[in-house]
Amino acid sequence: MRDHMVKAMKYNQVVEIVYMDKAGNVTKRRIRVLKMNGERLWVWDYNKRAKRTFLLDHILASQPVLHKEREIV
Repeated sequence: MRDHMVKAMKYNQVVEIVYMDKAGNVTKRRIRVLKMNGERLWVWDYNKRAKRTFLLDHILASQPVLHKEREIV
């Protein structure tokens, strides 16, 4: 998971994650990784429209968000 987040930060990618908080609640978030330090991620959370901090080991799944351009014919 760490390698995927490093790559997302390096290429400034938007990533969709499944995250479990300390209380065990699972949410799906769309984020952009701003900074990493050890097990902490500082991100822009598009769902909350704010900066947030996530723990790397609480991320259950992740995938890059691919934007496809529409072609006008």
